[in-house]
Amino acid sequence: MAAELVEAKNMVMSFRVSDLQMLLGFVGRSKSGLKHELVTRALQLVQFDCSPELFKKIKELYETRYAKKSSEPVPQPHRPLDPLTMHSTYDRASSVPRTPLTGPNIDYPVLYGKYLNGLGRLPAKTLKPEVRLVKLPFFNMLDELLKPTELVPQNNEKLQESPCIFALTPRQVELIRNSRELQPGVKAVQVVLRICYSDTSSPQEDQYPPNIAVKVNHSYCSVPGYYPSNKPGVEPKRPCRPINLTHLMYLSSATNRITVTWGNYGKSYSVALYLVRQLTSSELLQRLKTIGVKHPELCKALVKEKLRLDPDSEIATTGVRVSLICPLVKMRLSVPCRAETCAHLQCFDAVFYLQMNEKKPTWMCPVCDKPAPYDQLIIDGLLSKILSECEDADEIEYLVDGSWCPIRAEKERSCSPQCPILVLGTSDANGLPTTPNVNGGGGSALGGAGGGGGAAGGVENGKPGADVVDLTLDSSSSSEEDEDEDEEDEDEDEDGPRPKRRCPFQKGLVSAC
Repeated sequence: MAAELVEAKNMVMSFRVSDLQMLLGFVGRSKSGLKHELVTRALQLVQFDCSPELFKKIKELYETRYAKKSSEPVPQPHRPLDPLTMHSTYDRASSVPRTPLTGPNIDYPVLYGKYLNGLGRLPAKTLKPEVRLVKLPFFNMLDELLKPTELVPQNNEKLQESPCIFALTPRQVELIRNSRELQPGVKAVQVVLRICYSDTSSPQEDQYPPNIAVKVNHSYCSVPGYYPSNKPGVEPKRPCRPINLTHLMYLSSATNRITVTWGNYGKSYSVALYLVRQLTSSELLQRLKTIGVKHPELCKALVKEKLRLDPDSEIATTGVRVSLICPLVKMRLSVPCRAETCAHLQCFDAVFYLQMNEKKPTWMCPVCDKPAPYDQLIIDGLLSKILSECEDADEIEYLVDGSWCPIRAEKERSCSPQCPILVLGTSDANGLPTTPNVNGGGGSALGGAGGGGGAAGGVENGKPGADVVDLTLDSSSSSEEDEDEDEEDEDEDEDGPRPKRRCPFQKGLVSAC
Protein backbone atom coordinates (compact mmCIF):
# COMPACT_ATOMS: atom_id res chain seq x y z
CA MET A 1 0.00 0.00 0.00
CA ALA A 2 2.84 2.36 0.80
CA ALA A 3 4.43 1.75 -2.61
CA GLU A 4 1.13 2.46 -4.36
CA LEU A 5 0.74 5.67 -2.36
CA VAL A 6 4.19 6.90 -3.39
CA GLU A 7 3.48 5.89 -6.98
CA ALA A 8 0.19 7.81 -7.02
CA LYS A 9 1.81 10.93 -5.58
CA ASN A 10 4.50 10.93 -8.22
CA MET A 11 1.88 10.58 -10.96
CA VAL A 12 -0.15 13.49 -9.56
CA MET A 13 2.94 15.69 -9.37
CA SER A 14 3.53 15.25 -13.10
CA PHE A 15 -0.05 16.19 -14.12
CA ARG A 16 -0.95 19.26 -16.09
CA VAL A 17 -3.75 21.63 -15.10
CA SER A 18 -6.27 19.84 -17.32
CA ASP A 19 -5.36 16.47 -15.79
CA LEU A 20 -5.71 17.86 -12.27
CA GLN A 21 -9.10 19.36 -13.08
CA MET A 22 -10.30 16.05 -14.49
CA LEU A 23 -9.13 14.21 -11.37
CA LEU A 24 -10.75 16.68 -8.97
CA GLY A 25 -13.97 16.67 -10.98
CA PHE A 26 -14.00 12.87 -10.82
CA VAL A 27 -14.25 12.98 -6.99
CA GLY A 28 -16.51 16.05 -6.86
CA ARG A 29 -13.94 18.53 -5.59
CA SER A 30 -13.55 22.16 -6.69
CA LYS A 31 -11.60 22.54 -9.95
CA SER A 32 -10.95 26.30 -9.65
CA GLY A 33 -7.70 27.88 -8.58
CA LEU A 34 -4.05 28.07 -9.52
CA LYS A 35 -2.03 25.00 -10.39
CA HIS A 36 -0.34 24.69 -7.01
CA GLU A 37 -3.75 24.79 -5.32
CA LEU A 38 -5.04 22.04 -7.61
CA VAL A 39 -1.95 19.93 -6.91
CA THR A 40 -2.42 20.41 -3.16
CA ARG A 41 -6.02 19.21 -3.30
CA ALA A 42 -5.05 16.22 -5.41
CA LEU A 43 -2.25 15.27 -3.02
CA GLN A 44 -4.67 15.53 -0.11
CA LEU A 45 -6.91 13.02 -1.84
CA VAL A 46 -3.99 10.66 -2.33
CA GLN A 47 -2.76 11.13 1.23
CA PHE A 48 -6.05 10.55 3.05
CA ASP A 49 -8.67 9.09 0.65
CA CYS A 50 -6.75 6.94 -1.81
CA SER A 51 -9.43 4.40 -2.78
CA PRO A 52 -8.91 1.79 -5.53
CA GLU A 53 -11.17 3.79 -7.86
CA LEU A 54 -9.15 6.96 -7.28
CA PHE A 55 -5.85 5.14 -7.87
CA LYS A 56 -7.24 3.63 -11.07
CA LYS A 57 -8.28 7.10 -12.31
CA ILE A 58 -4.84 8.57 -11.55
CA LYS A 59 -3.15 5.74 -13.41
CA GLU A 60 -5.54 6.17 -16.34
CA LEU A 61 -4.80 9.90 -16.63
CA TYR A 62 -1.08 9.24 -16.36
CA GLU A 63 -1.08 6.55 -19.08
CA THR A 64 -3.24 8.74 -21.34
CA ARG A 65 -0.74 11.53 -21.11
CA TYR A 66 2.27 9.34 -21.91
CA ALA A 67 0.48 7.01 -24.35
CA LYS A 68 2.23 8.35 -27.46
CA LYS A 69 5.67 8.33 -25.90
CA SER A 70 5.31 4.83 -24.53
CA SER A 71 4.53 3.52 -28.04
CA GLU A 72 7.82 4.82 -29.47
CA PRO A 73 10.29 1.90 -30.13
CA VAL A 74 13.45 3.86 -29.39
CA PRO A 75 13.69 5.41 -25.93
CA GLN A 76 14.29 9.12 -26.01
CA PRO A 77 15.94 11.19 -23.29
CA HIS A 78 13.56 11.56 -20.40
CA ARG A 79 11.49 14.71 -20.59
CA PRO A 80 11.99 16.96 -17.57
CA LEU A 81 8.97 17.77 -15.49
CA ASP A 82 7.49 21.18 -14.98
CA PRO A 83 8.81 23.36 -12.15
CA LEU A 84 6.42 21.80 -9.64
CA THR A 85 8.28 18.46 -9.78
CA MET A 86 11.28 17.88 -7.58
CA HIS A 87 11.53 14.07 -7.46
CA SER A 88 12.34 11.43 -10.06
CA THR A 89 9.64 10.39 -12.54
CA TYR A 90 8.56 7.16 -14.10
CA ASP A 91 9.78 5.21 -17.05
CA ARG A 92 7.64 5.71 -20.12
CA ALA A 93 7.13 1.96 -20.63
CA SER A 94 6.06 1.18 -17.06
CA SER A 95 4.98 2.75 -13.81
CA VAL A 96 8.13 1.66 -11.92
CA PRO A 97 10.31 4.63 -10.92
CA ARG A 98 13.79 4.73 -12.40
CA THR A 99 15.55 5.91 -9.26
CA PRO A 100 14.61 5.53 -5.60
CA LEU A 101 13.11 8.50 -3.82
CA THR A 102 15.37 10.69 -1.75
CA GLY A 103 13.14 10.40 1.29
CA PRO A 104 10.99 7.74 2.94
CA ASN A 105 7.79 9.49 1.96
CA ILE A 106 6.51 12.40 -0.05
CA ASP A 107 4.20 14.74 1.75
CA TYR A 108 2.52 17.66 0.10
CA PRO A 109 3.31 20.20 2.87
CA VAL A 110 7.04 19.69 2.24
CA LEU A 111 6.72 20.19 -1.49
CA TYR A 112 4.08 22.88 -1.49
CA GLY A 113 4.63 24.62 1.81
CA LYS A 114 6.11 27.72 0.17
CA TYR A 115 2.78 28.68 -1.30
CA LEU A 116 1.87 29.66 2.24
CA ASN A 117 3.90 32.81 1.62
CA GLY A 118 2.28 33.49 -1.72
CA LEU A 119 5.30 32.34 -3.70
CA GLY A 120 3.74 29.43 -5.56
CA ARG A 121 7.16 27.88 -6.20
CA LEU A 122 9.05 24.97 -4.72
CA PRO A 123 12.30 25.42 -2.82
CA ALA A 124 15.58 24.37 -4.32
CA LYS A 125 16.46 20.69 -4.53
CA THR A 126 18.92 20.98 -1.69
CA LEU A 127 17.29 19.44 1.35
CA LYS A 128 17.36 21.65 4.42
CA PRO A 129 16.83 20.41 7.97
CA GLU A 130 13.21 20.68 9.01
CA VAL A 131 11.97 22.84 11.84
CA ARG A 132 10.66 20.70 14.71
CA LEU A 133 8.28 21.76 17.44
CA VAL A 134 8.29 20.38 20.97
CA LYS A 135 5.62 17.85 21.84
CA LEU A 136 2.83 19.23 24.01
CA PRO A 137 1.46 16.80 26.62
CA PHE A 138 -2.05 18.26 26.50
CA PHE A 139 -2.30 17.90 22.70
CA ASN A 140 -2.26 14.49 21.03
CA MET A 141 -1.45 14.98 17.33
CA LEU A 142 -3.76 13.12 14.93
CA ASP A 143 -2.71 14.57 11.54
CA GLU A 144 -0.16 17.03 10.21
CA LEU A 145 -2.03 19.36 7.88
CA LEU A 146 0.94 21.59 7.10
CA LYS A 147 4.55 20.98 8.07
CA PRO A 148 6.49 23.86 9.65
CA THR A 149 6.89 26.41 6.86
CA GLU A 150 8.92 29.59 7.05
CA LEU A 151 7.18 32.95 6.90
CA VAL A 152 8.99 34.82 4.13
CA PRO A 153 8.52 38.59 3.85
CA GLN A 154 7.29 39.73 0.43
CA ASN A 155 8.58 43.32 0.68
CA ASN A 156 10.32 45.72 3.01
CA GLU A 157 7.20 46.59 4.96
CA LYS A 158 7.18 45.94 8.69
CA LEU A 159 3.74 44.33 8.59
CA GLN A 160 3.52 41.21 6.42
CA GLU A 161 0.66 38.91 5.43
CA SER A 162 1.06 35.21 4.56
CA PRO A 163 -1.93 33.24 3.23
CA CYS A 164 -2.56 29.51 3.49
CA ILE A 165 -5.26 27.53 1.69
CA PHE A 166 -6.24 23.95 2.53
CA ALA A 167 -9.26 21.65 2.86
CA LEU A 168 -10.19 19.03 5.41
CA THR A 169 -10.83 15.45 4.39
CA PRO A 170 -14.19 13.81 5.21
CA ARG A 171 -12.51 11.66 7.85
CA GLN A 172 -11.05 14.73 9.57
CA VAL A 173 -14.39 16.52 9.48
CA GLU A 174 -16.06 13.49 11.04
CA LEU A 175 -13.47 13.34 13.81
CA ILE A 176 -14.12 16.97 14.71
CA ARG A 177 -17.90 16.70 14.64
CA ASN A 178 -18.04 13.50 16.70
CA SER A 179 -15.59 14.66 19.38
CA ARG A 180 -16.84 15.60 22.81
CA GLU A 181 -16.96 19.19 24.07
CA LEU A 182 -14.39 20.20 26.68
CA GLN A 183 -16.45 23.31 27.35
CA PRO A 184 -19.32 24.96 25.50
CA GLY A 185 -18.21 25.59 21.93
CA VAL A 186 -14.77 23.98 22.34
CA LYS A 187 -14.33 20.55 20.77
CA ALA A 188 -11.73 18.05 21.93
CA VAL A 189 -10.54 17.47 18.34
CA GLN A 190 -9.23 20.75 16.95
CA VAL A 191 -7.32 22.30 14.09
CA VAL A 192 -4.54 24.35 15.69
CA LEU A 193 -1.95 26.76 14.36
CA ARG A 194 1.53 26.68 15.91
CA ILE A 195 4.24 29.29 15.38
CA CYS A 196 7.90 29.07 16.40
CA TYR A 197 11.37 30.33 15.50
CA SER A 198 12.87 28.90 12.31
CA ASP A 199 15.66 27.12 14.18
CA THR A 200 16.55 23.59 13.11
CA SER A 201 19.12 22.88 15.82
CA SER A 202 16.59 21.58 18.36
CA PRO A 203 12.82 21.23 18.87
CA GLN A 204 11.30 24.68 19.23
CA GLU A 205 8.73 25.95 21.68
CA ASP A 206 5.79 28.03 20.51
CA GLN A 207 6.77 31.67 19.97
CA TYR A 208 4.59 34.37 18.45
CA PRO A 209 6.02 37.04 16.17
CA PRO A 210 5.30 40.72 16.95
CA ASN A 211 1.95 42.19 15.87
CA ILE A 212 0.49 38.76 15.21
CA ALA A 213 -3.06 38.43 13.90
CA VAL A 214 -4.75 35.34 12.48
CA LYS A 215 -7.66 35.52 10.07
CA VAL A 216 -9.72 32.42 9.20
CA ASN A 217 -12.24 32.66 6.36
CA HIS A 218 -12.77 36.43 6.73
CA SER A 219 -13.00 36.30 10.54
CA TYR A 220 -10.23 37.14 12.99
CA CYS A 221 -9.28 34.49 15.51
CA SER A 222 -8.52 35.41 19.11
CA VAL A 223 -4.86 35.08 20.15
CA PRO A 224 -3.84 34.63 23.81
CA GLY A 225 -3.11 37.96 25.46
CA TYR A 226 -0.33 39.06 27.78
CA TYR A 227 0.08 38.07 31.41
CA PRO A 228 -0.01 41.18 33.62
CA SER A 229 3.31 41.95 35.32
CA ASN A 230 3.36 43.10 38.95
CA LYS A 231 7.05 43.95 38.94
CA PRO A 232 8.01 47.49 37.88
CA GLY A 233 10.13 47.70 34.75
CA VAL A 234 9.33 44.10 33.68
CA GLU A 235 7.47 43.71 30.40
CA PRO A 236 4.37 41.50 30.51
CA LYS A 237 4.77 38.07 28.95
CA ARG A 238 2.45 36.45 26.44
CA PRO A 239 1.66 32.74 26.80
CA CYS A 240 2.51 31.27 23.39
CA ARG A 241 0.17 28.34 22.86
CA PRO A 242 -1.41 26.59 19.89
CA ILE A 243 -4.20 28.74 18.41
CA ASN A 244 -7.51 26.92 18.01
CA LEU A 245 -9.02 27.63 14.56
CA THR A 246 -11.79 25.00 14.58
CA HIS A 247 -14.76 27.23 15.37
CA LEU A 248 -14.05 29.47 12.35
CA MET A 249 -13.41 26.74 9.78
CA TYR A 250 -15.71 25.18 7.20
CA LEU A 251 -16.36 21.65 8.43
CA SER A 252 -16.88 20.34 4.90
CA SER A 253 -14.90 19.75 1.73
CA ALA A 254 -14.82 23.50 1.10
CA THR A 255 -11.46 25.26 1.01
CA ASN A 256 -10.36 27.14 4.13
CA ARG A 257 -8.20 30.24 3.89
CA ILE A 258 -5.94 31.28 6.75
CA THR A 259 -4.02 34.58 6.71
CA VAL A 260 -1.26 35.22 9.25
CA THR A 261 -0.33 38.86 9.81
CA TRP A 262 3.05 39.31 11.49
CA GLY A 263 5.70 41.92 12.17
CA ASN A 264 8.92 41.66 10.17
CA TYR A 265 11.67 42.77 12.57
CA GLY A 266 14.56 40.56 11.49
CA LYS A 267 13.69 37.26 13.18
CA SER A 268 12.52 34.29 11.14
CA TYR A 269 9.38 32.36 12.11
CA SER A 270 7.70 29.17 10.88
CA VAL A 271 4.05 28.13 11.05
CA ALA A 272 2.42 24.70 11.07
CA LEU A 273 -1.11 23.29 11.10
CA TYR A 274 -2.11 20.18 13.01
CA LEU A 275 -5.24 18.20 13.75
CA VAL A 276 -5.00 17.41 17.47
CA ARG A 277 -7.02 15.98 20.32
CA GLN A 278 -6.84 18.14 23.44
CA LEU A 279 -6.48 16.25 26.73
CA THR A 280 -7.33 17.28 30.28
CA SER A 281 -5.23 17.06 33.44
CA SER A 282 -7.36 14.17 34.73
CA GLU A 283 -6.66 12.20 31.54
CA LEU A 284 -2.92 12.82 31.86
CA LEU A 285 -3.09 11.77 35.52
CA GLN A 286 -4.83 8.54 34.62
CA ARG A 287 -2.21 7.82 31.95
CA LEU A 288 0.57 8.54 34.47
CA LYS A 289 -1.00 6.13 36.97
CA THR A 290 -1.12 3.48 34.26
CA ILE A 291 2.41 3.69 32.86
CA GLY A 292 4.39 5.90 35.23
CA VAL A 293 4.38 4.12 38.62
CA LYS A 294 7.84 3.14 39.87
CA HIS A 295 7.94 -0.10 41.85
CA PRO A 296 8.55 0.30 45.61
CA GLU A 297 11.61 -1.96 45.48
CA LEU A 298 13.20 0.23 42.81
CA CYS A 299 12.49 3.31 44.92
CA LYS A 300 14.01 1.56 47.94
CA ALA A 301 17.15 0.79 45.94
CA LEU A 302 17.36 4.46 45.00
CA VAL A 303 17.18 5.44 48.68
CA LYS A 304 20.03 3.05 49.48
CA GLU A 305 22.06 4.49 46.65
CA LYS A 306 21.52 8.02 47.95
CA LEU A 307 22.62 7.03 51.47
CA ARG A 308 25.45 4.74 50.42
CA LEU A 309 28.68 5.46 52.29
CA ASP A 310 31.12 7.39 50.16
CA PRO A 311 34.70 6.37 51.08
CA ASP A 312 36.04 9.67 49.76
CA SER A 313 33.75 11.72 51.96
CA GLU A 314 34.49 12.50 55.59
CA ILE A 315 30.81 13.01 56.37
CA ALA A 316 28.59 9.94 56.72
CA THR A 317 24.88 10.38 56.01
CA THR A 318 22.76 8.10 58.17
CA GLY A 319 19.33 9.24 56.99
CA VAL A 320 17.40 11.72 54.90
CA ARG A 321 14.12 13.36 55.80
CA VAL A 322 11.24 13.57 53.32
CA SER A 323 8.15 15.66 53.93
CA LEU A 324 4.71 14.24 53.27
CA ILE A 325 3.40 17.75 52.54
CA CYS A 326 3.21 18.92 48.92
CA PRO A 327 5.43 22.00 48.36
CA LEU A 328 2.90 23.37 45.86
CA VAL A 329 -0.27 23.58 47.97
CA LYS A 330 1.02 22.80 51.49
CA MET A 331 -1.36 19.84 51.79
CA ARG A 332 -0.71 16.17 52.41
CA LEU A 333 0.44 14.31 49.30
CA SER A 334 -2.11 12.13 47.51
CA VAL A 335 -0.12 11.08 44.39
CA PRO A 336 3.61 11.52 45.18
CA CYS A 337 5.44 12.37 41.99
CA ARG A 338 8.81 13.68 40.78
CA ALA A 339 10.89 13.71 37.60
CA GLU A 340 13.37 10.94 36.92
CA THR A 341 16.00 13.58 36.23
CA CYS A 342 15.62 15.11 39.71
CA ALA A 343 18.35 14.25 42.23
CA HIS A 344 16.14 14.61 45.32
CA LEU A 345 13.76 12.16 46.99
CA GLN A 346 11.19 14.81 47.92
CA CYS A 347 7.97 14.50 45.89
CA PHE A 348 5.15 16.85 44.90
CA ASP A 349 1.51 16.07 44.23
CA ALA A 350 0.89 15.02 40.62
CA VAL A 351 -2.76 16.15 40.74
CA PHE A 352 -1.99 19.79 41.47
CA TYR A 353 1.15 19.81 39.31
CA LEU A 354 -0.82 18.75 36.22
CA GLN A 355 -3.66 21.17 36.99
CA MET A 356 -1.24 24.09 37.29
CA ASN A 357 0.50 23.22 34.02
CA GLU A 358 -2.87 22.89 32.30
CA LYS A 359 -3.56 26.55 33.15
CA LYS A 360 -0.03 27.88 32.71
CA PRO A 361 2.45 25.36 31.28
CA THR A 362 5.93 25.75 32.75
CA TRP A 363 6.84 22.11 33.61
CA MET A 364 9.36 23.12 36.28
CA CYS A 365 9.96 21.04 39.41
CA PRO A 366 8.72 22.95 42.50
CA VAL A 367 11.44 21.34 44.64
CA CYS A 368 14.66 21.93 42.67
CA ASP A 369 13.33 24.41 40.04
CA LYS A 370 14.64 22.30 37.16
CA PRO A 371 12.71 21.08 34.10
CA ALA A 372 10.25 18.30 34.90
CA PRO A 373 8.39 17.51 31.65
CA TYR A 374 5.44 15.15 31.62
CA ASP A 375 7.22 12.30 29.84
CA GLN A 376 9.83 12.20 32.64
CA LEU A 377 7.40 12.12 35.58
CA ILE A 378 7.16 9.03 37.79
CA ILE A 379 4.94 8.13 40.72
CA ASP A 380 6.98 7.03 43.75
CA GLY A 381 5.57 3.61 44.67
CA LEU A 382 7.44 3.47 47.99
CA LEU A 383 6.18 6.86 49.18
CA SER A 384 2.64 5.97 48.06
CA LYS A 385 2.83 2.91 50.31
CA ILE A 386 4.18 4.99 53.20
CA LEU A 387 1.34 7.51 52.85
CA SER A 388 -1.23 4.74 53.27
CA GLU A 389 0.54 3.24 56.29
CA CYS A 390 1.55 6.44 58.10
CA GLU A 391 -1.41 8.75 58.54
CA ASP A 392 -0.44 10.55 61.75
CA ALA A 393 2.89 12.06 60.66
CA ASP A 394 3.82 14.78 58.19
CA GLU A 395 7.45 13.76 57.79
CA ILE A 396 9.46 10.55 57.56
CA GLU A 397 13.12 9.64 57.56
CA TYR A 398 14.74 7.17 55.18
CA LEU A 399 17.50 5.10 56.79
CA VAL A 400 20.63 3.60 55.27
CA ASP A 401 19.12 0.14 54.82
CA GLY A 402 16.16 1.54 52.85
CA SER A 403 13.73 1.38 55.76
CA TRP A 404 11.88 4.38 57.12
CA CYS A 405 10.51 5.73 60.36
CA PRO A 406 7.91 8.45 60.99
CA ILE A 407 8.91 11.76 62.56
CA ARG A 408 6.08 13.09 64.65
CA ALA A 409 6.07 16.74 65.66
CA GLU A 410 7.09 17.24 69.30
CA LYS A 411 4.62 19.17 71.42
CA GLU A 412 5.83 22.60 72.35
CA ARG A 413 7.03 22.61 75.93
CA SER A 414 5.64 25.50 77.91
CA CYS A 415 6.83 26.85 81.27
CA SER A 416 4.63 25.80 84.18
CA PRO A 417 4.71 26.36 88.01
CA GLN A 418 6.18 22.85 88.40
CA CYS A 419 9.30 23.76 86.41
CA PRO A 420 12.48 23.93 88.54
CA ILE A 421 14.00 27.36 89.08
CA LEU A 422 17.67 28.13 88.67
CA VAL A 423 18.87 30.71 91.22
CA LEU A 424 21.43 33.16 89.94
CA GLY A 425 21.45 35.38 93.08
CA THR A 426 23.95 35.64 96.00
CA SER A 427 24.59 32.98 98.67
CA ASP A 428 23.91 33.26 102.43
CA ALA A 429 26.34 33.13 105.34
CA ASN A 430 26.62 29.33 105.14
CA GLY A 431 27.62 29.50 101.49
CA LEU A 432 24.25 28.25 100.30
CA PRO A 433 22.39 30.09 97.56
CA THR A 434 19.45 32.08 98.81
CA THR A 435 16.00 31.67 97.29
CA PRO A 436 13.08 34.03 97.49
CA ASN A 437 10.38 33.44 100.07
CA VAL A 438 6.80 33.45 98.91
CA ASN A 439 5.92 35.46 102.06
CA GLY A 440 8.57 38.06 101.47
CA GLY A 441 11.46 36.57 103.47
CA GLY A 442 14.66 35.04 102.17
CA GLY A 443 15.74 31.52 103.03
CA SER A 444 18.29 28.87 102.22
CA ALA A 445 17.73 26.75 99.19
CA LEU A 446 18.08 23.68 101.40
CA GLY A 447 15.55 24.90 103.99
CA GLY A 448 17.89 25.51 106.99
CA ALA A 449 16.62 26.51 110.45
CA GLY A 450 17.67 30.12 109.99
CA GLY A 451 15.60 30.43 106.87
CA GLY A 452 12.58 31.91 108.68
CA GLY A 453 9.06 30.57 108.94
CA GLY A 454 7.17 29.76 105.77
CA ALA A 455 10.29 29.50 103.60
CA ALA A 456 10.01 27.55 100.41
CA GLY A 457 12.71 25.15 101.54
CA GLY A 458 11.64 24.89 105.22
CA VAL A 459 11.46 21.74 107.36
CA GLU A 460 8.02 20.31 108.04
CA ASN A 461 7.50 17.69 110.84
CA GLY A 462 11.22 17.07 111.00
CA LYS A 463 11.39 16.19 107.26
CA PRO A 464 12.88 18.38 104.59
CA GLY A 465 10.19 19.66 102.22
CA ALA A 466 10.34 19.98 98.41
CA ASP A 467 11.53 23.19 96.83
CA VAL A 468 8.37 24.75 95.45
CA VAL A 469 7.92 28.27 94.18
CA ASP A 470 4.45 29.34 93.17
CA LEU A 471 5.03 31.44 90.08
CA THR A 472 1.37 32.34 89.81
CA LEU A 473 1.72 34.72 92.73
CA ASP A 474 3.41 38.07 92.65
CA SER A 475 6.92 38.00 94.16
CA SER A 476 5.84 40.64 96.68
CA SER A 477 2.66 39.49 98.39
CA SER A 478 2.61 41.75 101.44
CA SER A 479 -0.68 43.06 102.62
CA GLU A 480 0.42 46.59 101.96
CA GLU A 481 0.97 45.92 98.29
CA ASP A 482 -2.36 44.08 98.12
CA GLU A 483 -4.06 47.19 99.43
CA ASP A 484 -2.18 49.31 96.92
CA GLU A 485 -3.36 47.02 94.14
CA ASP A 486 -6.97 47.38 95.31
CA GLU A 487 -6.59 51.15 95.21
CA GLU A 488 -5.10 50.97 91.74
CA ASP A 489 -8.02 48.83 90.58
CA GLU A 490 -10.43 51.44 91.83
CA ASP A 491 -8.54 54.24 90.14
CA GLU A 492 -8.39 52.30 86.87
CA ASP A 493 -11.92 53.21 85.91
CA GLU A 494 -11.22 56.89 86.57
CA ASP A 495 -7.73 57.38 85.19
CA GLY A 496 -7.85 54.86 82.34
CA PRO A 497 -6.20 51.49 81.89
CA ARG A 498 -3.38 50.66 84.23
CA PRO A 499 0.11 49.94 82.82
CA LYS A 500 1.18 46.42 82.02
CA ARG A 501 2.21 44.30 84.98
CA ARG A 502 5.81 43.33 85.27
CA CYS A 503 6.98 39.77 84.92
CA PRO A 504 6.27 37.91 88.19
CA PHE A 505 9.77 36.42 88.23
CA GLN A 506 12.29 38.20 90.43
CA LYS A 507 15.42 39.53 88.92
CA GLY A 508 18.03 36.82 88.66
CA LEU A 509 15.60 33.91 88.13
CA VAL A 510 15.69 31.93 84.84
CA SER A 511 13.38 29.05 83.92
CA ALA A 512 15.11 25.76 83.12
CA CYS A 513 12.59 25.07 80.38
